[in-house]
Amino acid sequence: MVDETPLIGFGDWIGPALWAWLATIGLFVVVALVVCWITSAMRYGPLAGARTVIGVFFDGLKDLALLSPRRIRALAWLAVKESIRRRTLAVFALFLVLLLFAGWFLDPESVNRSRLYISFVLTATSYLVLLLALFLSVLSLPADIKNRTIHTIMTKPVRPAEIVFGRILGFVLIGTALLVMMGAVSYVFVRRGMSHTHRVEIARMQEDDSASGGKSAPQAWKGRTGPAQGHRHDVYLDASGRARVEAENNHWHALTVTPELLADKKGATETGPPQGMLVARLPVYGKLRFVDRSGKPAAKGVNVGDEWTYRSYVEGGTLAAAVWTFGNVTEAEYPHGLPVELNLGVFRTHKGDIEKGVPGSLSVRNPRTGLRVEVRIFPAKEFVTDVQLIPRQLQTSDGRHVDLFGDLVSDGQVEIWLRCLAPAQYFGAAQRDVYLRARDTSFAVNFAKGYVGIWLQMVLIVGFGVMFSTFLSGPVAMIATLGVLVIGFFSGFVTDLATGKNIGGGPLESAIRLVTQENVITELEPGLQTTAAKMADKVFEQLLKGVAASVPSFSDFNYADFVADGFYIPRDRVLTGLATMLAFLLPVFVVGYFFLKTREVAR
Repeated sequence: MVDETPLIGFGDWIGPALWAWLATIGLFVVVALVVCWITSAMRYGPLAGARTVIGVFFDGLKDLALLSPRRIRALAWLAVKESIRRRTLAVFALFLVLLLFAGWFLDPESVNRSRLYISFVLTATSYLVLLLALFLSVLSLPADIKNRTIHTIMTKPVRPAEIVFGRILGFVLIGTALLVMMGAVSYVFVRRGMSHTHRVEIARMQEDDSASGGKSAPQAWKGRTGPAQGHRHDVYLDASGRARVEAENNHWHALTVTPELLADKKGATETGPPQGMLVARLPVYGKLRFVDRSGKPAAKGVNVGDEWTYRSYVEGGTLAAAVWTFGNVTEAEYPHGLPVELNLGVFRTHKGDIEKGVPGSLSVRNPRTGLRVEVRIFPAKEFVTDVQLIPRQLQTSDGRHVDLFGDLVSDGQVEIWLRCLAPAQYFGAAQRDVYLRARDTSFAVNFAKGYVGIWLQMVLIVGFGVMFSTFLSGPVAMIATLGVLVIGFFSGFVTDLATGKNIGGGPLESAIRLVTQENVITELEPGLQTTAAKMADKVFEQLLKGVAASVPSFSDFNYADFVADGFYIPRDRVLTGLATMLAFLLPVFVVGYFFLKTREVAR
């Protein structure tokens, strides 16, 4: 499940972040000027070197201030035409081929089919577009310099900054056009891949006098739909013809049974299209606490031996429960009741009936009065999203009718209790496994935001690629840009390594452990070798901190999990990504300009 932690408001952090960015850029400029002066002083002497550096610096500021939009537009269009001549549209053709043969390797019977399809199209698009941006940005300028075709441009009244800016803008335009086409085709592909219906044979439905779903009215018939995409749904039909199709594979269907069909109890009908698959939920999370098997408060649940401690487990057949407390619950916000979604872990000590799942109960409790009402008994399956609606009117075990907002919500707070009813079975629960589904936003808009994340990554790759190509050969610039991409995607690991949070120590200490086959947890034996390794690792840590701060975290621009899991991508997260991209792109452009200008002067 996607971590939907509320972000700091865009306006709250942009001020401090801007000052920090300006301070970093100022420090970088000072360091760059000192390094350039030392280099020039070694060639021309201290005074001549200083005059050269100061002259280049102020000439650069003048060039940057006098950029011509008309010339930048012309150079950008030249880069676009150059990209088309290099058959960049072949990338789009390759993407279409991947979609045509996607059915060969996408499991049609997947439990979460929508996640599979969305992850596939976003991942395929990301790889193709980023590789295209890499090759275009790093090979264009070195090829022009090598073939001397850039001399034709340099003889015109064109500034080096306009060449760099025009290349970046042109490659971004061609990448944007490809992303728009890929996004449109991907959206249609995902929509068509999810579309299906089920056939329901009314004559095969059996009588069912038991209560279902915690409702007071008994169901008249029960049955199953026909198969489609490797699954079926349980169907319940009451005496008035109202039908309910149970969720399966993270979706359900609407079903309408006509009075004539119900009276004859013959024939068949079709369900509606799937619902609950292509969504963009806006979740509201509560605070989780646990109750142990004797009914007393506990810090956490039971440990079932799982190495991943993200979830604690609730023991079945006891008083143990996981309790979520939600705030700001009002009648105006939830006029039809509380829409609750669960995505639980299930740990079995014996197999049981896998198809039916493990029974659990969902209850609502007033945190002030202690009044608790059981809402529903339901079968839970491992990490399958279950949709529950807590209605406005509920009934207690002794037959009293209570109102959700009048009797169970106190000062905007309400508790939701989850228990496992099967002895020797366990429910795994984390804070974000149960949430209130406040509302849904547009899936199409959310899908487009996923492509915005890819676009931000593509712009950064183009910027770094053009910058490296201003002073490196094509192959070397490609290796350097690829290194930025790899470090950016693993920036979390690099940061942990730089701050000493990585288990096993730094690079040299880890190498010693590999050679000597030492456990990563136990301390190395004290001695000169260990002391030297740790001292060297401290130096490496400082270098890694500088690398981590100089390279954008590309994983922060990856919104694919949000879209695939059906969660709304916050606007602040997109604005944060845009601001971060611009904060890296501007100095990259300036550095590329100065390298190209210096290279031109040297020639």
